[in-house]
Amino acid sequence: MAVPSWLERLRAAGKTALVQDGKRKIHYLFEDGKEMAEEYDIKTGQLISRKWREKNTLGGTGKWQVEVGEPTSPLLGALESELITESSSNPIFMRKDTLSSFQWRIRNLPYPKEVYSVCVEEEQRCCVIRTTNKKYYKKFSIPDLDRYHLPLDAAALSFTHANNTLIITYQKPKEILAAEEQLQKELKKIKAANSGDGDCKTQ
Repeated sequence: MAVPSWLERLRAAGKTALVQDGKRKIHYLFEDGKEMAEEYDIKTGQLISRKWREKNTLGGTGKWQVEVGEPTSPLLGALESELITESSSNPIFMRKDTLSSFQWRIRNLPYPKEVYSVCVEEEQRCCVIRTTNKKYYKKFSIPDLDRYHLPLDAAALSFTHANNTLIITYQKPKEILAAEEQLQKELKKIKAANSGDGDCKTQ
């Protein structure tokens, strides 16, 4: 069965937990050297952010790649911040999940809802956003489904538009809901360091 394989990777990874600012922060170090950092809301257990980092071709540490959460970091340099400010009117694509669904938000899209279409490309294992006015096009995958080897289901996909923001929702399959529930139970067992106490490694 495919589902436990990703859970087993998570279980086998070295994990560090830190509780800070109402969040439970988990750092994973996998056998292949990849790192994953997640933040959860302590009260609700909702995933706030997920980032990945791996070694670059020279063996050094690469940059964090955001999978879930705000696409920009407060640690950006002045030049990068200026560039982001200048392009603030451009569409901003980010993923922000709920407990029951994967969700993406594209800000700065002023067109009415009827302009957009969102569909599943099963063969390419991705979702595609199109507009009838040809002003915006985006293709994106759902890494969680790939990790659990689950098919994309067009019936799980929906979208709405409000306040210049396109909101796309994909209902999580029962297999992922069950796996996430199991993972949350295990993460709560990790002895977490409080802010200022340093990291507390369990493995």
